[in-house]
Amino acid sequence: MVLVPLHATPTDQPPPLTPTRLLTEWTWEWSMALGIAVAAGLYIAGMVALHRRGDHWPVGRSVSFLLGGLGSLGIATLSVLGTYDTVLLSVHMVQHMILMMVVPMFLALGAPVTLALRTLPPRPRTMLLAVLHSRLARVLTFAPLTLALFIATPFALYYSPFYELSLRSGFWHAFLHLHFIVIGALLMWPLMGIDPVPGRISYPLRLLMLFLMLPFHAFLGISIMSSTQLIAEDWYLAFNRTWPPSPIDDQYLAGGIMWASGDLIAL
Repeated sequence: MVLVPLHATPTDQPPPLTPTRLLTEWTWEWSMALGIAVAAGLYIAGMVALHRRGDHWPVGRSVSFLLGGLGSLGIATLSVLGTYDTVLLSVHMVQHMILMMVVPMFLALGAPVTLALRTLPPRPRTMLLAVLHSRLARVLTFAPLTLALFIATPFALYYSPFYELSLRSGFWHAFLHLHFIVIGALLMWPLMGIDPVPGRISYPLRLLMLFLMLPFHAFLGISIMSSTQLIAEDWYLAFNRTWPPSPIDDQYLAGGIMWASGDLIAL
C-alpha cells in the first residue's frame, strides 16, 4: 500500500492511474480518518449499551451505518479516489456522487438519531430533542428547500470559479467534501423517514421528490459531456499529463458518470 499526499500540484506529473494503483494508491487525511473513527466508535457504543440492557438493534441498520455509510465515506476520501480527485475530473465525479448520495443514504438507513435517543443519558437526550424540535431544524429539513439545495449545488460548483478554488486549497477542498455530505443528509434523512427528524413527508411526496431529482443529474451530465470548454482548464492543463485520458476526454467521462450514477442511485 502506497500513501501519497492529500493534494497534487499542477507542477507535478502524477503517476499514471493503472489497475494496480486502483488498489494501492491510498491517501491520508487525518481529519477525515478521525471523524470516521469517532462516528464509528459512538455508534458501536450505542449498540453495546442497548445490548447490555437486553434491547435489540437491527443488524441491517448497523451494517448500513458502519459499512455502507462510513465505509463508503472512507473509500471516497482515503482510497485512490482521494488520491486522484484533484488530478482527474472523472475521479472527482465518482467521489462527488458517493459523498452526496451514497454516504447520506446509508447513514440515514443506519438510524443513528434513533440509536442516540434510546441510549443517551437524560440531559444529552433532552438537548438532542430540543435540536430536533427547533425552528432551524424544521427549516433545514423543509423538503422544497433541501431539494433545491441538492439540485443547485453541482450547477453552482461546476459553473463557477469555486471548483478550481477547491482544487487549489486544502481547506476549501475539505469544505467541499463536508458540504456534499451535509446537503445530501438534509435531503436523505427525511426522505428515508426512519429517524424521528423534522421534515419527513408522505410516501407519494417522497416518490415525487425522487422523480424531480432524476432529470437534473442527466441535464448537468449531458451539458458537461457536450462542453468543449474545460472545467478548471488552467488547473488540469498545468499537469501536462502524458497518460490518458486527455483532459477533454476525462471531462466527457465525468459527465457520463454524473448522468448514469445519479439516475441509478436515485432509482
